[in-house]
Amino acid sequence: MTLDIISLPNDSSIVIAGKAANRAEALKAFSNYRDRRAANTTRRQDADLELFADYLNSISVRVGSLTTNPRAWQGVTWGLVSNFVQWQLQEGYAIDSVNVRLSTIKIYAGLALTAGTVTAETYAMIRTVKGYGYKEKVNIDGKRKAAGYETRRTTKARMIRKNNEPVSTHRKRQPIFLNKPQRDGLISDAKTQQARRDNLLILLMLDHGLRISEVALLQVGDFDLSSQLLKFYRPKTKQTDTHRLTDRTLQAARDYLKIAPPEGCIWRASAMKNEGRKARGKLTNQGMSTNAIYKRVELAGRRIGIEGLSPHDLRHTFAERAKHSPTKILQTAGGWNSESMPLRYQKSGAIANEGLILEE
Repeated sequence: MTLDIISLPNDSSIVIAGKAANRAEALKAFSNYRDRRAANTTRRQDADLELFADYLNSISVRVGSLTTNPRAWQGVTWGLVSNFVQWQLQEGYAIDSVNVRLSTIKIYAGLALTAGTVTAETYAMIRTVKGYGYKEKVNIDGKRKAAGYETRRTTKARMIRKNNEPVSTHRKRQPIFLNKPQRDGLISDAKTQQARRDNLLILLMLDHGLRISEVALLQVGDFDLSSQLLKFYRPKTKQTDTHRLTDRTLQAARDYLKIAPPEGCIWRASAMKNEGRKARGKLTNQGMSTNAIYKRVELAGRRIGIEGLSPHDLRHTFAERAKHSPTKILQTAGGWNSESMPLRYQKSGAIANEGLILEE
């Protein structure tokens, strides 16, 4: 990343300086934007726009680098973007992925507007191209399945590889959605230290939709039991959110915090099996890795007859249970990015899951 400072003669007027600054900054619109994004974000956007370029190539349109070259956006219209959305559905891509790619296109079209290679009228029309809501997703996927189309095709960037060669473009593993008896079965009697810890781990993902990375980072001081609140950091979005604890999560937190460390990271590892019967169900003074959390969820799933249960399945289940909530509330509570309500517009200090409706 380099910082280029505009250099002008000493006698330049503010008008000349302003125009020169506009030209210079317009040319750097793409690089300035990408310098501010996380590496994972730019990699995903690169893949999104590579697929858009593949679509354009399929209709005999050749373009330059859509991620770095503003001139590559000259000639891109709302009709091409709208048709790209339809093309993805026919090719079997998941609707969530279609929505994300549409959002990426709108972002870069906006950068091209700043760079002067897309007109304000064209950009305004591109912004009118809409993604799909939950109900539309269900209807469209049902029609695609009925017609024999695949509905979760993997992009080239995510193909399974063996010996550095792509070997599969089949759909991802379908998430596991837990019904109420299964969800209840994951929570055990808090008779041991290990059970108390596992109950809180699971409920933070099941009732609050936390990602495993967010759970792993939790500190003792993040829990305010008197106010029934949890404040936690989201590494993916680089922001701190506050949730009001559900009744059963609050109880699980009260149970576990009685035996948790007085400060620092809240999680402690299980005692090893070879430490004897007295150590069974007890915790050590060692911390807990994300891999260990993953294994605890998997073990809890196996206990109720489900193989391969993952933390992300609990997050999927959380989203399914909250599907009747207002979309904006669900997106905020789950920490998902959205073109309609970016998280940077969220009111500071708000309770992120206020108003969320969870099915029993």
